[in-house]
Amino acid sequence: MSARPSNRAPDEMRRVSLERGVARYAEGSCLVKFGETHVIVTASVEERAPAWLRGSGKGWVTAEYSMLPRATHERTRREVTSGKPSGRTQEIQRLIGRSLRSVVDLRALNERQVTVDCDVIQADGGTRTASITGAWVALHDCFQWMLSRQMIPVNPMKENVAAISCGIFGGVPVLDLDYAEDSKAETDANFVMTGSGGIVEVQGTAEGAPFSEDELMGMLSLAKQGVAKLVDLQKMAVA
Repeated sequence: MSARPSNRAPDEMRRVSLERGVARYAEGSCLVKFGETHVIVTASVEERAPAWLRGSGKGWVTAEYSMLPRATHERTRREVTSGKPSGRTQEIQRLIGRSLRSVVDLRALNERQVTVDCDVIQADGGTRTASITGAWVALHDCFQWMLSRQMIPVNPMKENVAAISCGIFGGVPVLDLDYAEDSKAETDANFVMTGSGGIVEVQGTAEGAPFSEDELMGMLSLAKQGVAKLVDLQKMAVA
C-alpha cells in the first residue's frame, strides 16, 4: 500500500466548510471548500419556467458550471472566448442539475425556474462533487427566501443530496481525491447520494486496469460514509 500524497487515511476526507450568504444579490449562496478546492454557488429565481414546461404547473431547477481562468496551475482560457462550453463543462452542469432535481418537488415551484451557478475559484480535484454539495445549501436558502415571501406554499426540498469522489490509489480504495491523487489514481469515481442513502448517480472510470466488483463495493462503502458526513455538515450549515 502506498501512502496518499496528503498523508490522509484511506477513509479521511479533506476539511470541508460551507459558508452561506456569500453573494449579496443572490436568493441563495454558498462558498464551499473541500480542502484547496473552492467553489462559489448562487441560486437565482426566475418568474418563468422553460418554454417546454409552460402550462404544466411544474417548475425547473437547472445548473451552470465554470472555472475561473486561474483556478488551475496554469491559466485556462475562458470558454466564452471559444463560443461554447466544453464537453466536460456540459457534462458537469447536467450532473449538478440532475442531482438537485432528484430531491426537489418541481410542482411545488409552480412555473418558476431556479438557476444554480457553480463557479470554481480554485481547483484541487473534486470540483463537481464540491459544487453539488454546496449547491444544495444555496438552493435550500433560495427556497427559504421564496417561502418567506409567500411565493411558494410549501418547501420544495424533499431531502439532502451531496457528492464525494472515491478512487483506487496504490491498490487501496480511498475517499475524496485531491488533484495529486486524482491524476495518478488507477480508478476514479464520483458518487451522488441523498440523505436517506439513495444513489442518484455513480460515475466510475478505470484509468488503467479494470477495477473489480469488490473494489467498486469498497468505494461505495467509503462514499456512503463520506456523504453521511457531508449531509451532517449541510444540516449544521442551515440550522
